[in-house]
Amino acid sequence: MNDKFFDLKQEKQDRMINASLKIFSRGGYRHASTDEIVKEAGISKGLLFHYFGSKLGLYGFLFDYSARFMLLELSREVKRSETDYFALTKQMEQARMQVMKLYPYMQRFLDVAVKEENTEAVERIAEKKLDYEDRLRAYSMQADYSIFAPYGDSVRVTKMVRYTIDGLTDEMSERYDFSPEKLFAEICAYLDTLRRMTIKET
Repeated sequence: MNDKFFDLKQEKQDRMINASLKIFSRGGYRHASTDEIVKEAGISKGLLFHYFGSKLGLYGFLFDYSARFMLLELSREVKRSETDYFALTKQMEQARMQVMKLYPYMQRFLDVAVKEENTEAVERIAEKKLDYEDRLRAYSMQADYSIFAPYGDSVRVTKMVRYTIDGLTDEMSERYDFSPEKLFAEICAYLDTLRRMTIKET
């Protein structure tokens, strides 16, 4: 990657990043087209390759940039002392909503990238992917999952929470009046309901 990319105006950087995130998040590395990316970004293909060298170079940059950006927001929002599972989940989602305000497709790109099967792409991001997943796991491990026993199965509960959040995100993202703030409010409402369903408060 050409470091002069960061000399561009922030608006142009973000336009190129957002266009790339959007296209790569649709169907992964193999199906992403640089023609679509440059069209979405409103730039020439020559400019794209000037800064990133190749489609693979762009993909590697995107993953590194996205993982760093997401982890930075998580470090700002998540309290290291928090052990309540539902409070911790709200803090992590708040971080993701902050990211979504600037980069609407970043979380979706990361979700698709960690499941990527294209050998070339997998090898390019392998080391950074491991670090990203390890650090996400560390946040999740802060929670005290014993609160679910004997009233709920922690594995099923956490899967139910993830399915709920992912479903709400997919559904609400398609609405004409979508905003990260509205999505976060709805996620919190569902988390409060799930808490009442799965934990017997003392």
